[in-house]
Amino acid sequence: MTRRVNLWFNTLAGKRRGFNMDKRTVGQTKLSIDSLGLGGAPLGGNFVNLGYKQAEELIQTAKKLGIGYFDTAPWYGFGRSQRVMGDVLRGSKYVLSDKVGRLLAPGPVENPVDFGMIDPLPFHVVYDYSYDGIMRAYEDNLQRLGLDRIDILLAHDIGKYQHGEEHVRHFKNLESGGYRAMDELRTAGLIKAIGIGVNENQVCMDALGIGDWDVFLLAGRYTLLEQTALDTLFPACREAGTSIICGGPFNSGVLVGRHTWNYAEAPKDVIDKARALCVVADEFGIPLAAAALQFPLGDEIVCSVIPGPRDKGELEQIVTWFKTPIPTEFWSTLKAKNLIEPSAVVPG
Repeated sequence: MTRRVNLWFNTLAGKRRGFNMDKRTVGQTKLSIDSLGLGGAPLGGNFVNLGYKQAEELIQTAKKLGIGYFDTAPWYGFGRSQRVMGDVLRGSKYVLSDKVGRLLAPGPVENPVDFGMIDPLPFHVVYDYSYDGIMRAYEDNLQRLGLDRIDILLAHDIGKYQHGEEHVRHFKNLESGGYRAMDELRTAGLIKAIGIGVNENQVCMDALGIGDWDVFLLAGRYTLLEQTALDTLFPACREAGTSIICGGPFNSGVLVGRHTWNYAEAPKDVIDKARALCVVADEFGIPLAAAALQFPLGDEIVCSVIPGPRDKGELEQIVTWFKTPIPTEFWSTLKAKNLIEPSAVVPG
C-alpha cells in the first residue's frame, strides 16, 4: 500500500489554481466556512521540520488555491504556527479557528522531540481552563497572531486522552468558569462560534451537558478508517445543533501509506484495515486519500475537513484529491465489505 499511495502524492493532476469551494454553516450561527480547510499543526513544526519560509509559502499556496479557512493553536510549536499564520493572513479575508486551555510561559522544554516538535519557540505549556485562563489565552492568541479577530474559539485537548487523572479538575474548571468566558466572548460578538478541539468522543458528549456549543473539532474519530462518532455523538450533536469539523482525515498518515495512527506506530489491525480499504480503492482506480478526504463530508453535520499538509506540494495534491470524482458504487462496495459503518452517510 505504501508504494502505491505515495505515487499519488508524487503525481499532481492539474495545475495550481483555485476552485469553487463549497461552504457550510457552523452550527446554528451565521458563520459559514470552507468545506476544506488548512490544519496548522505542521506550520509550528509538529512532527515535521518546517521552516518559517516554508510555512509562509504553504499558507500563501492555500490562499491561491481558494482555501479561506485556517486552524491554529498555541500548542503548535508553542506559538510558531500562530505567528506565521497571523503574518500571512493579516490584511486579507480569512476564517480562523484558534484554541484556548493552554497558556504559554517563558522557558523552553528540555526535549521538544518528546512533544513531537522540531524547533519550537522557547516556551512551555501551563494548562488553564478557568474563566481567567480562557480570557488570558484568548488575548494572548490575538497578540501572537497580530490579528484583531478570531472567528472560532475552541477549548483544546480537554479530556482523559490528554490529561488522564487531571481531566476531572480541568473539566470542572471549564464547566465552572471557562465555558462562561467563551460564551461571553460569543455574546459580545468578539467570537462567532465556540467549541472544543479534541481526539475523543466522550468528552464531546460531556461538554454537551455543560453548555451550548456551536462546533466540535474532532480529530481522527470520524474518518474512512473509523466511525465511532456515529454511535452516540453525532445523534447528540444533531439534537443540539452542533457541527463537526473533522481533523486528521488521514488518521495520522495511515490512510496515505504511512504506518502511523493516532500520532504513534499503527497496530497491525489498523494497517490491515487500511490495506483492505486501499484494495477497494485500487479496484475503482481512485486514490485512497481522495476517498478519505471526501468521506466525512457525506454527512451534513460535518462542516469542514482540515488536513495538515507538510509542504505546498502536499497541499496541491490534497486539493486534487478533494476534486477527484468518486463513483457511488465505491461507497456501496465499502459497506458491502463491512469496511465502513452501514449507517454512515456517504458523499453523492
